[in-house]
Order: sequence, then structure tokens, then C-alpha cells
Amino acid sequence: MTSTETYRPAFPDRDYPHISYGLPFPEACAKHVTSTFNASRVYIISSGSLAKNTEALISLQKAMGDRVVGTRIGMKPHTLWSEVLEIVKEAKQANADLLITLGAGSLTDASKIISLALANSVSTFSDLASLAAASQKQANSGDRQSINAPTVSIISIPTSLSGGEYSDFAGGTNDETHHKQSFSDPVKGPQIIILDAALTSTTPASVWLSTGIRSVDHCVETLCSLKSNPESDDDAERGLRMLAPGLLRCKHDKEDLEARHHCQMGVIEAMKAVGKGVPMGGSHAIGHQLGPLGVGHGETSCILLPAVCKYNIKANGERQKKVLQILWSDKEVKTVLQRRGLKEEQADLGDLLDAVIAELGMPRSLRAVGVGKDKLDKLAENSLKDPWTATNPIPLKEKGQIMNILEMAAT
Repeated sequence: MTSTETYRPAFPDRDYPHISYGLPFPEACAKHVTSTFNASRVYIISSGSLAKNTEALISLQKAMGDRVVGTRIGMKPHTLWSEVLEIVKEAKQANADLLITLGAGSLTDASKIISLALANSVSTFSDLASLAAASQKQANSGDRQSINAPTVSIISIPTSLSGGEYSDFAGGTNDETHHKQSFSDPVKGPQIIILDAALTSTTPASVWLSTGIRSVDHCVETLCSLKSNPESDDDAERGLRMLAPGLLRCKHDKEDLEARHHCQMGVIEAMKAVGKGVPMGGSHAIGHQLGPLGVGHGETSCILLPAVCKYNIKANGERQKKVLQILWSDKEVKTVLQRRGLKEEQADLGDLLDAVIAELGMPRSLRAVGVGKDKLDKLAENSLKDPWTATNPIPLKEKGQIMNILEMAAT
């Protein structure tokens, strides 16, 4: 049977990104490299594990043929500036006119920063620091800085569920300071996102499930925000209703491609909510700085989200009740909650999220990921620099507040 492609905007109110699914990813990618971008000099950034353990990269390279002018295999988590600059140099020397990422979220963030850096003659740590500062100033004030917009487009073939491919925002970690810095306006995300559920079955379960909780975090912090709106709440609810049972099904059966596709669709709904401007809260803010300590992107949400919900309950208890209702109303989720001894009239949102995360087999404490108490003071200090500390339902203005959350998540 011949496969057919579904190709449409991810979001009804935006021209990009478009999503493509239904075709094997090499076929879909070759089609759009030619017909959509007319690109002739393609630079591929591939997951190291995909390149080592599967035929995915070879299949993509064969589909691209002589258009490939460079390939980077493997990047460390959290998008290190040193590696970004290495790729910027290679892509510039190769005169690349299109970037393709094959893998998880760190590669996607890297491609966004690389595309921006290529347009602004960036070659050093100092250049990147200046670019990050200028982009943040432009985003916050609306004052146009002397930043060139990216001209090299991106195709993303994601193998995880963190959702960064749907945003015009990127985070990169300064290797020297271990501080993760944001790049925003005029960052531009991928123009096309190719979804292939079968490809994601090669993703390690720990990565797939933990990044799925990252998107659950997008939904929950939207629904629990005191600055949300009905439209964003609807998006986040749809996303949560797809992600929570979908992840549990994926845990039960790695080859459940329908569940994997549902999770991918749930990510889009989660990012619709985020894209409407609802600010995130403490889980995202602290998570941005926990990651550079060697904790996986999705694992930060597994550890922090339940604790942040418990910390915030006095300020947003009514909004948390809505999330409780969503989770209890799903048959798949309810079965897990009941089996783990939770009672609907007693358990709070932090309890429910912790039970789901435990069912998925994900880490639930800082100790489980090797972050000791000796790291908490500096982690709290760095977290205060994140803009989403101020938009937490209980604004996080002092180090002691963040220490309270970290202590809840410590063991």
C-alpha cells in the first residue's frame, strides 16, 4: 500500500511550522528539500545514538544524495556553546543553505542558535553572549537591536517529545559558567517538522517518556498559571488528554505506534498553549538551570513538577483542581492512580503527577540523578536569573523560596 503524506500548518494561526506525517522520514525530507526549499547544500545534525545504533542517518544521507555538504554526529545535552560554535564554523565553510536535525531537543535548540549565529558572523563565546543579550533585550523591550534575522532554514525530524521544535526560542549552555542562556527574537524555529512514529520506537524509553513529561509540564504549568486564558487552557487540556494516557501506553508497549503518534500530536497542543504567550512557572525556571548539572531535559520536569505544584497550591489550588479532574477522568490514568493507592478525594496534583512519573519509571528526586545538597545553593542562585521565576503562581523572588522547592525534590 502506498503511503500518503499529511502536510499542514502545526498551528491554525501561523504560517509555520508545517508538520508532515504519513511518509517515511527520508522520503518526506527529500521531497521538501527539493520542492519546498530548493536546497542544494544540506548540513545534517544527527543524534549520536541514532547514528551508532540504527540505520536512520544512513537512510537520510542516501535520500539527500550529493546535496549533503556536512554532517555532525552527536551533541551533548543542553546545547553547549562550544559545540554550537564548532558547527557554525563547519556550516559556514560548507556554505550550507539548509539545516536538518535528526534527533532530540538539544539538536533542535542548537540548529536555531546556529542559524541565528550564521546570520550574525558569530565565532566566539563573547559573540554568542552578546547575541543572547541583544536578542533578549529585543524580545523584552521591542526595541530593534542590530541583529540580522536567520536566513538558513531548518527541517526538524524529532525523536523526543519536549516540543522545542515548535517554538521560536532556544536555550544554550555556556560551558564556562554552566549557565543556560536564552535566545529569542529574531530566532526562528524549524519551518518543517517531520513526524515519524516508527522512527521514535528507536528512541530509548527513558528519553521518550521523560521528554513526554516535559510536554506534560507545558500543559500543567499552563493550566495552573494565574496568567492563562480560556483558549490556552483548552489547548493544554487537549494536550494533556493525549499525552498522559499515550505515555502510559508507550511504557506498556514500545511498538504501539498509535500511542506514539498521539503523543506527538499532544506535543503540538501543548506548544499551542505555550505559543499564545502564557508564561511558565517554577518547574521550567529551575529546570533550565538543573539541566546543565547533567540532568536530562525531560528528567528535570519529572523531578521538579510535582514539588512545584505542591509549593504553589495555596495560590492556585482552584486551577490545580481542573488538572486533577482531567487526569482522574481518563480511564488509563485512573487505573494507574488507583493501583498506586491514591484516592480521588485526598490526593493533590503533586501526588497524581508523582504517581504517573513513578509508573513510567522515571527519576523522581534530585538524589536519583546524582545532584547532592552541595549543588543546591548555586542551583538556586542561577534559577533566580530565569524570567519564569517571576511568573510562577507564587513569584520566586528569593533564593530561600527556590531552596524550599529543591529540598522537597531532594529525596
